[in-house]
Amino acid sequence: MIHVGIDASSWGNERGFGRFTRSLVFALAERDRGFRYTLLFDTPPDRPVPPGVDVAVAGAGQSMAAAASGKGARGGADMWTQSKAAARLGADVLFFPAHYSFYPVLSRVPKVVCIHDTIPERFPDLIFPTKRNELFWKAKTWLALRQARRVMTVSEASAADIAALLKVRRDRIDVVTEGAEALFRPTPDPARRAAARARHGIPEGAPLLVYVGGFNRHKNVLRLIEAMPAILAACPDTCLAIVGRTTGARFWDNIDELKAGASRDARTSDRILFTGEIPDEEMAELLNAASALVMPSLWEGFGLPALEAMSCGTPVLAANRGSLPEVVGDAGLYFEPEDAAELAARAAELIATPGLQQRLAGRALARARRFGWDRAADLAERSFRRAQGR
Repeated sequence: MIHVGIDASSWGNERGFGRFTRSLVFALAERDRGFRYTLLFDTPPDRPVPPGVDVAVAGAGQSMAAAASGKGARGGADMWTQSKAAARLGADVLFFPAHYSFYPVLSRVPKVVCIHDTIPERFPDLIFPTKRNELFWKAKTWLALRQARRVMTVSEASAADIAALLKVRRDRIDVVTEGAEALFRPTPDPARRAAARARHGIPEGAPLLVYVGGFNRHKNVLRLIEAMPAILAACPDTCLAIVGRTTGARFWDNIDELKAGASRDARTSDRILFTGEIPDEEMAELLNAASALVMPSLWEGFGLPALEAMSCGTPVLAANRGSLPEVVGDAGLYFEPEDAAELAARAAELIATPGLQQRLAGRALARARRFGWDRAADLAERSFRRAQGR
């Protein structure tokens, strides 16, 4: 029995790596392949943990999510508290599901660190609010790579980036995948799709584009907003729903700039709505009611919202960079993310071409079946065994 200690300080995070941590751990816990798991939390968990998984709490003074908000950074004392607790677990392997929450551990236990992407290295000016934040990140990444026996990531595109930009040998990198939760599935009931639209004041029958995600500058949502006048010129009834946290409380974002852009043009001001955060069930229904999900990001390590949309049978309008072509495949249309005119042209093509949305929807469902959390768990277990030299 291999005992894997898992850093769970990102367990409560709402964004991609928090969802990755929770979903992967639940999938690992459901398997019976000679592993047992202990989740090490910084502060007591505020979300359920899977049955059969042990829990340890280090007793940090502040959670990782709270400490790393905005321009903040995790304190050295809390990192030391976490480090000592990890060393005391008696684990055979230590696993960090996101190197965002990495802390060095002074032990010889093999470590597996998941680096989801190299976006901070590609776009430091868009990611870090201060030079201090950037230097802290570089130091943490250097330490993580020094301590990691295996580096995990979530796509072949990210693996190539880690090898090229972080100078990690490709034979040290293990690629897993991600999956969509079961609630992201087609909703055949037209009444439920109509209700999802009505909830946000979207007219029945109007073409609907949806964005789901964060508002960091590299997410490039402003370019999508700038494309809306041209989209409306071609398809006048189109609506855009922007889904995600708009408080700016946790990460450096440009939400004020986005809202200003959305209200700048009289033609678009009543066609763009910010829903704020919504529950997954409601998001799945909204995706079912959409013509397409739009992902204008300058770079993604995986792009989980694309897979969630595809699992609902919803096509994806995707930037032609990073992992998105790898994930979306033939289930969408692509555009250069820094070209608002090209984005608008692809959106108008999808909306106005007879039968195109339906063809892409069928491909989306077929494509989505290639991914899943059980497959991710199987690949993760292989990484843990490699870390032990098995």
